Amino acid sequence: MLRAFGDGLAGPASRRGFATSTPLRTSYGFIGLGQMDDFLAGYPMAKNLRTKIPSSDTMHIHDVNPAVTEQFAKEVGNVTIAENVREVAENGQTVFTVLPEPHHVQNVFQQMLKPPTLRTEAPTTNERLFIDCSTIDPKSSAGVANATRSSGQGRFIDAPMSGGVVGARAGTLTFMMGAPSELVERATEVLSLMGKRVVHLGPQTSGLKGKLANNYLLALNNIATCEAMNMGVKWGLDPKTLASMINTATGKCWPSEVNNPVPGVNESAPASKDYQGGFGTRLMLKDLRLALQASAETDITPQLGGYASEIYTAVEADEKCRNRDFSVVYRYIGGKE
Repeated sequence: MLRAFGDGLAGPASRRGFATSTPLRTSYGFIGLGQMDDFLAGYPMAKNLRTKIPSSDTMHIHDVNPAVTEQFAKEVGNVTIAENVREVAENGQTVFTVLPEPHHVQNVFQQMLKPPTLRTEAPTTNERLFIDCSTIDPKSSAGVANATRSSGQGRFIDAPMSGGVVGARAGTLTFMMGAPSELVERATEVLSLMGKRVVHLGPQTSGLKGKLANNYLLALNNIATCEAMNMGVKWGLDPKTLASMINTATGKCWPSEVNNPVPGVNESAPASKDYQGGFGTRLMLKDLRLALQASAETDITPQLGGYASEIYTAVEADEKCRNRDFSVVYRYIGGKE
């Protein structure tokens, strides 16, 4: 699990710094690789990016866990390990961040933007573009975007993704972008190297709002699917037959079709692997709480979200369910395995 990005990142100039007064031709930065076996998608995203950009393009990477960056450099190659996030900002025309929580994003950008001399001391051929693929609350993202813009050191857009680690590895992620129209083409081009679809939802924070709405619905659909499958199985129905019927009827949804919570129904789903991998309950709970927070800030009162939050909190506290895919709700409610 990632440690807080505010810990131990400040320090002297990196011994690996390459920023000069000569404009960089094409360069990328990537901050937040995550653990290779974690639910975060940074590692496979960065791998796809490095694999698909020309070998002559440069790529600087950083993570608070040195073992992860060393493994990435060994496995993928042709990257420079930056000792701090400021070095990544100095050397990247396009800088990606994939971080767990709002305070991680805030800490990282505070360190990248100070001192406010990136444009003069580390110029690029294009205006520096920061693309944050983290799932955080819109208010925090807007604050970071304002800080980036007011410092005059680059532009900031939000582009959270859907598809999880599986989609990140396969390069089939959907990115939900919040950006001004003049940045859409540039951002879409590079995001398409790591995903299958890029949807521009509107100005900055729009991507996050779309992602939180999507995951709010996903959180509820998952609980409902777990309960419906549990009903059918305990009524004596065959789970595969039940799932097949649902997926050709009006109950069809992603948790029923792709991520079915009953072991054996979908052999590639986490449920068939003791609920290992996939999208962790911890992250689903985080996204659900962010959606509820953003709703409260705009005078929206969700009717079901509070109950769902209580369920995921209890699931994550259960030793038999903790640190597993969020479809483990089926196990929590006593589903037959």
